[in-house]
Amino acid sequence: MVQPAHIPVLAEEVIDALQVQTGGRYVDCTLGAGGHALSILEHSQPGGQLLGIDADPRAIDLSRVRLSGFAASAFLVNDNFSNLEAVCNRLDFVPVHGILFDLGLASFQIDESDRGFSFQQDASLDMRVSSSQDFSAADVVNEYGEAELAELLWKYGEEPASRRIARALVRERPIRTTSQLAGIVERAVGGRHGKIHPATKTFQAIRIVVNHELENLESALAQAVRILGFEGRLVVISYHSLEDRIVKQFLRREASGCICPPGTIKCVCGHTPTVKLVTKKVVVPSQAEVRANPRSRSARMRVAERIVNSEDHYGLVERLCSIAGSKANAWLQPVLLARAQPESLFAWGVRGGHERCES
Repeated sequence: MVQPAHIPVLAEEVIDALQVQTGGRYVDCTLGAGGHALSILEHSQPGGQLLGIDADPRAIDLSRVRLSGFAASAFLVNDNFSNLEAVCNRLDFVPVHGILFDLGLASFQIDESDRGFSFQQDASLDMRVSSSQDFSAADVVNEYGEAELAELLWKYGEEPASRRIARALVRERPIRTTSQLAGIVERAVGGRHGKIHPATKTFQAIRIVVNHELENLESALAQAVRILGFEGRLVVISYHSLEDRIVKQFLRREASGCICPPGTIKCVCGHTPTVKLVTKKVVVPSQAEVRANPRSRSARMRVAERIVNSEDHYGLVERLCSIAGSKANAWLQPVLLARAQPESLFAWGVRGGHERCES
């Protein structure tokens, strides 16, 4: 299989943010062409393991070739990351040291002319990440009412001309190809103004709706926190404001001791922090990286670290006890174990290089 050109975004920053260590276990929730996965495996040897998830079967095929040198350490699953927790539990890949989300489209998906993600090439209106999905961009454009179209263009594309575009789309139906859609949008907004094509926001909005991207992200972030081990890192790279806003709000909420509505006199939510923020501000690519890889220019990375409160100490340590001496030896490191267990629950012994759990 011919490998497409692939430059992982913020590659060095991701390794640093995940604190990749030898023998660690990591999950790449957006496997793509395998660039980040390869780097993680290289930095986690000997003994490192990686679970790669992607809804696109093409991504699994490409990554299997790219990661062939780590075939015994890489587990690749064709699934949506909205099923993250179920996939990890099924493979007994819990807890893990780090989880990565590199959101948005992979370069090969944009470049493949038959996918319909880009208006640079004429293609059928598809935009499905997985061909097993029944719902496509053609269904959105040709079946949604004018008000529905206007709302989704505003909500998911932040398109100020959403009503004019929606009106034009309904008037020009049926719409079958990407070039036809792009042309209608361009005429509706009065032509091109600046470097960004006027159909960019419309394509983004339709793609988000077709693949349920924002709903899946919200669900997957919550699952990621639950499968991270103590001091495990969550790293998320987003490419537009809607994604970044979801990530930012989620991490702030999970890092807060109280999430009651403003003005509440006494806390009634009972919320305790599950993560601490590692990056208070977003990490962005350097100018050198943007010059080398222009597609990285809108990348924004946020990082958080799992903390363990009194309520889930028991569950974590019990889980580690149950898998001691089995497949998960990579996780069972004396320093982590010592810091994970409260004295009142379990005592961990380390003798002869092997960890032992005593109740």
